[in-house]
Amino acid sequence: MKLLLVGMNHRSAPLEVRERLAVEDPAPMLRKLLASEEIDEAVLLSTCNRIEVVVLTRNADAARMRLGSFFRRDLAGSDDGAIARALDESLYEHRDGDAMRHVLRVTSALDSMVVGEPQILGQTKEAYRAAVECGASGPILDRLFQRAFATAKRVRNDTRIAEGSVSVARVAVSLARQIFEELEDKRALLVGAGEMIEMALAALRDNGLQRAAVANRTAERAARLAVEFGATAHGLDELPALLVESDVVLTCIGGDRPILTREVVKTALHARRSSPMFIIDIGVPRNVDPAIDEFDEVYRYDIDDLVGVANENAEERRREMVRAEAIVAEEQQRFDGWFTALRAVPTIKHLRSRVEAMRSAEVERALARLDLPEAERSAVEALTRAIVNKILHTPLSRLRQEAEREEGMAYLEVARLLFGLDEPGGDDSQSDGARSESEDSDPT
Repeated sequence: MKLLLVGMNHRSAPLEVRERLAVEDPAPMLRKLLASEEIDEAVLLSTCNRIEVVVLTRNADAARMRLGSFFRRDLAGSDDGAIARALDESLYEHRDGDAMRHVLRVTSALDSMVVGEPQILGQTKEAYRAAVECGASGPILDRLFQRAFATAKRVRNDTRIAEGSVSVARVAVSLARQIFEELEDKRALLVGAGEMIEMALAALRDNGLQRAAVANRTAERAARLAVEFGATAHGLDELPALLVESDVVLTCIGGDRPILTREVVKTALHARRSSPMFIIDIGVPRNVDPAIDEFDEVYRYDIDDLVGVANENAEERRREMVRAEAIVAEEQQRFDGWFTALRAVPTIKHLRSRVEAMRSAEVERALARLDLPEAERSAVEALTRAIVNKILHTPLSRLRQEAEREEGMAYLEVARLLFGLDEPGGDDSQSDGARSESEDSDPT
């Protein structure tokens, strides 16, 4: 069994590549992966800053080829040369221990654009829950992600890495403050009604903004946020009119094409008499047409433009990173020990099966020559089984213990060699030749 993780993030791939592969519902994609013989378990994580797939496989090289095809054909929707080259430049790969560590670091917000941000834990839990519901996550990935959630909790509780609530939304608002200096006399428009928009509203309020509007496809969700934050609620059909009145626009809503097009923004700017407009697009795929950059009155930023501001926040937490990484290393070692020990199970079962086959064959042969009542036959069975169990107890216990260590695989290989477990016919009883040798060497 091997763990393999393939993906891309905000450091390895530009936004125009990431948005092409963004996934809203992972279930259909996971079912496609599980239909492959190479994939036994899978979890898919798709956020603004990353898309990653972690799988359990018996053939890592074959699984790697399947995941490459999965990213090109199923996610990007194309297998042409340009897409293949873009993915080759953007995708990274982690195996076994490195894959474990990566999952733990991502879930603990140590690999985030904004180090310590709290959203990634919820996003990872959602990705795991989706995998469980469609039957893609099995016992191994279940154990890995439960360990990841426990690690994230330890990092949050035992370090100050998340001190001073941080998020992409708050970084965006911090950038708005740099543009306008004061927000008290500005009006904001927030498009969407998810967690990111809710956090942005809270951050805007904390920075003095008084007037805000929330526009969303579902009026009820927009109304809930509007009541909570003293804003007004609107449908997406009202966007053209709302843009005219808005100084700060923040978008984060699902969709496969921009909802703020060049023409819509151009019309709003004309009605605003060229008054500047600050637009932050944190949607993936992007919600705002990049073509609006041609307008001098518009300051447009997308998720990747927030990296510089985010890095300033990361500097404040860099000292805590050392402690957080130590926690990740400890938890990785704990899971790695369990995962390595799991590899000993087939060998132990195989060895027990081999010895039991020998014992059973020899007992049957001996009892065939003896005329014993049933009670005494049962006693012989129990006696020989007890002897086998006592002989095997110490070596099998040591095998389990050694398997939890990094060099434990060597012990498993030696055990298989000594007992001939990989030889033809080695998983049943002894061959006739071996049986004859056993009988010929019997000192009685």
